[in-house]
Amino acid sequence: MTLSPAAERPAAPGPAENFTGLVSVTPLSTPTDAIAASTAEVAFEPGARSAWHSHPAGQVLIVTDGGGWVQARGEERRALAPGDVVTTPAGIEHWHGAAAETPLTHIALTGVLDGVNAEWGDLVTDSEYMGAP
Repeated sequence: MTLSPAAERPAAPGPAENFTGLVSVTPLSTPTDAIAASTAEVAFEPGARSAWHSHPAGQVLIVTDGGGWVQARGEERRALAPGDVVTTPAGIEHWHGAAAETPLTHIALTGVLDGVNAEWGDLVTDSEYMGAP
């Protein structure tokens, strides 16, 4: 068993190559031999979002505050609200982020395969973010 005090897990800005807008990522846990997943609290300021990306071992998002959007490639974007849970299977390209006027916070539980938890693609364009077909 491991205890990870909050003071030992400072937030860091989400890298500009993976996010549009202001995003803060607070690591909660790292993969171990027993659990091949990482967890993080991710806070998006209004209008901020991830780039298109996929996960080789899948991901679960648990929305804890605010509102936002999630979209899988080729599908309609879907609204997010506190308490919503998004399960994304391995290899599904998607993005997620805050609504234009509302921040969003979620917990991300991300599977890790061969040391990789995400494969990043292009930034989400403004028209994609706004839900254009």
